[in-house]
Amino acid sequence: MCDPEPETGPVTSRTPLVRIFAGLLAGLAFLGFVGLGTWQLERRTWKLDLIARVTERVRAEPVPAPARPDWPRVTTADAYRHVRVTGTFLNDRETLVQAVTERGPGFWVLTPLALQEREIILINRGFVPADWRDPASRVAGRITGETTVRGLLRLSEPGGAFLRSNDPAGERWFSRDVAAIAGARGLGEVAPYFIDVDASPLPGGLPVGGLTVIAFRNDHLVYALTWYALALMVLGAAVYLIYDARPKGRSRA
Repeated sequence: MCDPEPETGPVTSRTPLVRIFAGLLAGLAFLGFVGLGTWQLERRTWKLDLIARVTERVRAEPVPAPARPDWPRVTTADAYRHVRVTGTFLNDRETLVQAVTERGPGFWVLTPLALQEREIILINRGFVPADWRDPASRVAGRITGETTVRGLLRLSEPGGAFLRSNDPAGERWFSRDVAAIAGARGLGEVAPYFIDVDASPLPGGLPVGGLTVIAFRNDHLVYALTWYALALMVLGAAVYLIYDARPKGRSRA
């Protein structure tokens, strides 16, 4: 004799619709995750190209810094370009910007450089520890007269740092905001960029140049693999549900 079939309960007409809806959701999720993974791979290619271009700029021979007619055309494509410029430091108008470097906390020393063409470019002369913030303690490193500066072109950092806004009135600076510093020092129009000096030593050893950090996060491959893994999980779940929904064979005695 055959065992009686177990009761499975009534099959409603809504069951196929539910399966179709679930299948559509799974398909959309799968396509979405695959799309996000592919986008991350494209971002990775872009990031690797950016790193290669920046590395090439940094290692190239210095070229003249963009002059006033070229200022409106300075973009991110010029960032970290190795440049040189000749002028005279306005040492009495330096600005200290808070910094944390491999040498610990302290300040960047930003000093205006006046060119013969009556142009002004802010120069990040380098880093000084907090107990050397007083210009009188760094007289040995002061440069007077015409000098040539070599370093990396950097774009302005407007506003301030995370959760800390620049306070020109209180002389508290958390970012190298070119326009704000120029306004606070009465410099008028200045170049829309500043220059990080190279590691050329100075008398007295301060400020310390050549501390530009060139680092770009490149986690796109990890993100891509994560999205693809989620896509495979959705696909696996869908296959399991489809298989599990197949009619079960009847058992025989």
